[in-house]
Amino acid sequence: MNWWQRLKRNPLARFGLWVLVVLYLLAILAGFAAPYGPNDAQRNGALLPPTQIFWRNQNTGEFLGPHVYPTTQGPVDFETGERKLVVDRSQPSRIVPFAKGTAYKLLGLIPMDRHLFGTQGEGRFNLLGTDEQGRDELSRLLYGSQVSLFIGIVGIAITFPLGMLLGGISGYWGGLADTLIMRLTEVLMSIPTIYLLVALAAVLENNPLTGVPFTNAERFFVITIIISFVSWSGLTRVVRGQVLAIKSEEYVEAAQAMGAGPLYIILRHILPQTATYIIISATLSIPGFILAESVLSLIGLGIQQPDASWGNMLSLATNASIIVLQPWLIWPPAILIILTVLAFNLLGDGLRDALDPRNLQQ
Repeated sequence: MNWWQRLKRNPLARFGLWVLVVLYLLAILAGFAAPYGPNDAQRNGALLPPTQIFWRNQNTGEFLGPHVYPTTQGPVDFETGERKLVVDRSQPSRIVPFAKGTAYKLLGLIPMDRHLFGTQGEGRFNLLGTDEQGRDELSRLLYGSQVSLFIGIVGIAITFPLGMLLGGISGYWGGLADTLIMRLTEVLMSIPTIYLLVALAAVLENNPLTGVPFTNAERFFVITIIISFVSWSGLTRVVRGQVLAIKSEEYVEAAQAMGAGPLYIILRHILPQTATYIIISATLSIPGFILAESVLSLIGLGIQQPDASWGNMLSLATNASIIVLQPWLIWPPAILIILTVLAFNLLGDGLRDALDPRNLQQ
């Protein structure tokens, strides 16, 4: 039985894989899946609860199918401090698939204005309610997933080649190169990562080349570089240990006898032998990048408003009244972060079992 068949027989790994497939598809197709643009604000629509769906006209009792009614926040009652919802039941708005809405580019290339679902009429369908600026929470959640999910992919694309190469050089050459690389990794591993991230993100508030604040695209790149820079040390140590064991194998000695250079031997013969560990480690490392971005954005040092990420959407949790009165703004990004981290860990555990050499021989 090969590793793929063994992985498919693991129900937890299969669950994690399907969860990640769905989440990444929704992130890639966010413009289509989201009913509105991430910054489309509804007038007098701040902090609306999830929209209630009706099937019959609330005035006549006639069956209309799934529909909603225009809903806004009413004036504040100065005696009680409450705001009552104003629902216009004279304008039923049907929920329809492939509705026209905010223009976007599908996959960043194809101009479109159709969304997976929407409404016909004045009513808006806010499945998860709206935030303090009247923006649809579901739409921001889907657009925010593009940052929160792909920062892990970009991060390991930087971290793992660097960690593998330095680990290979350190283990194969030894001597001064090994000493310098290992001392550097020990210094990086001794620094508490979260404090380093906070310090660097605060120092790099402005672009040092232009002197103006970073755009969110630049900030995303800087956060990824920072997280990647402090994350390669652990991988380097493990790869070094594996290289020390592999470099004495006969095929490595044969390559040396044939005149192959050290760098060629490292890249062609030694590092591919660490692929099993690298695949498992990469899968288990992505949640760390996601959590780091979420923490930085939560405390205001990551992706800034008006752009969305799961971390800065969670920043509303610092307001106690939001937690008590509008919990629909807090639970969705929190649940998605937990679900994503859990899915990666389940998949990583499944890959570890499926790629175990003792199982591959069975």
